[in-house]
Order: sequence, then structure tokens, then C-alpha cells
Amino acid sequence: MELRLLVTFEKVATVLSFTRAAAELSYAQSSVTSQIRSLESDLGVELFDRLGGRIRLTEAGERLLPYARQIIELTEETRAAVTGAEEPSGTLTVGTMESLTSYRLPPLLEYFHHRHPKVRLALRTTIGDETRQALRQGTYDVGFLMEEETEHPGLQSAVLAVEPLALVAAPGHPLAGALVATADLTGQSLLATEPGCAYRDLFERELTALKPVEFMEFGTIEATKRAAAAGLGIALLPEVTVAAELATGSLVRLAWEPPFTLRTQLAWRSGKRLPAHARLFVEQARKLVAEQG
Repeated sequence: MELRLLVTFEKVATVLSFTRAAAELSYAQSSVTSQIRSLESDLGVELFDRLGGRIRLTEAGERLLPYARQIIELTEETRAAVTGAEEPSGTLTVGTMESLTSYRLPPLLEYFHHRHPKVRLALRTTIGDETRQALRQGTYDVGFLMEEETEHPGLQSAVLAVEPLALVAAPGHPLAGALVATADLTGQSLLATEPGCAYRDLFERELTALKPVEFMEFGTIEATKRAAAAGLGIALLPEVTVAAELATGSLVRLAWEPPFTLRTQLAWRSGKRLPAHARLFVEQARKLVAEQG
């Protein structure tokens, strides 16, 4: 089996598209098709079922995929060790989210930009299930999660920090300065980011256990904060995202403690041999998030 055939197979298996794989590998689609057929001929099995315009892995393809990934990763590690490359290099595709990209990651991005310029970071903004699926498929190398659970099927994860949450509102809100029970919130105007965001979903679960509620949804954290500051309602957000507004007084923190705990985590596919630049990213993420408190 030629390495280039395994690389092509792994890409097609990841994106489940000959056309997209060809584009990402800078091949003609006919070349990708030819390489897959050559690999199937070498192994004496079909690796993909062709279903009209769609494809899926056969049982043989499913069995080959983890081996192909291990061979590719080990080859890259071997090349780096043999050539004696001291400076980490390579592309790292990172799944992240708005709250982390804007408020926690700038020091990490700055570190890599100045200290390890040969490491190319490609950030992809997704949340929750979408990030986990991309990690399992190999579309992302590593991904940030902000979740209550720390065990994720098919993934390994490192907990970076407990992520404090703050329930915020405009300074003149009727609940400002009072002790707030969960029942007090069900009749309020509620602001939130999109569904699928862990803290929004957990907040909604707590409230709907008492009474059905509706949220006024905003596309971004920034828009949600502005709406809260304008007096449109209350919002539960990561504390790091509202620290500046709490300091200036444009928002106030309501006296309600969430009955759940979120942990910021960095995850990758189980069994994946992280290359040197990915291990460095994980180590520096641990360090810098810990320093942020």
C-alpha cells in the first residue's frame, strides 16, 4: 500500500466526497477516483459504497480507516524525528467558539504567532455536537468544548478550567440587588445565544422544569450583551465575556448561582497520535487558561 493512496483514502473517508477530497488535496477528481480504485485493487475489497451521488464506507473501509490514520500520523512523526526538525511546524485545525476565540484565545494565538510562526492555526467556529462530530471524523485536529460532561464517546479531552457563568442584566432591572431564586426567572424576559450552546441549553432545562419559557435569541454574545445592557432582559453568559461590562457598570450581576458547572476542555479523537505542534498547542492552552484564572 502506497502512503499517498492511504492519504487520499483518509481524506475521502473523512469528508465523504470525492469532489471535496480532490479540492482539499489539490488533485483532479479523476485522480482521486483512480487512487481509491487502485487501493481497493491492492486490498481486494471495496472501501466505499457508491449510492447515487453519495458515498459511505463499507465494513472493510471502516476497518481500514483507523489504521490509515495511524500510519499517516506515525509517518509525519517519523519524518520530523529523522530530519531533526526542532521548530514545530504544520497546520492545526482547531474547533472553537465565540466566547473562547474572543476572550480566552488571543494570548494563545499571539504566542504561536510570535514564538512558533511555522505552526499555522486554522480556527473553525462551531459548538457542541458539531465540534465533537468534526473531531471524530478527523475534520478538526483538536477542538474546544464548554460542557458539563467531561467524557465524550470517541474522544479524549483535557479539562482546562471550570468556566464561571454570570446572570446579567441592566443596572435598573427589578431583580438587581435582590436574592434571586430560579422561580423568579421564569416570568422574566430572557435573552440567549443560539440553541446548542451548553450554558443556554442547561439554563433552559432548569427553567422549563418549573414552567415553559421562551428566549429572545441573538446571533452572538456581543449582541446578547448589548440587548441586556439596553434593558431588554436578562442573560446567562460566561463570566469572562461580561467582565468588562461588569467593571464599568453597564451590566450588573444578579444574585443567582447556576445549579450546574461548565468546564472548558480541549478534545481530540481517541487513539489519535497528536503530532508535536498539536501537543504544544494543548500544553500552552492548559498553561495560558490556568493563568487567566
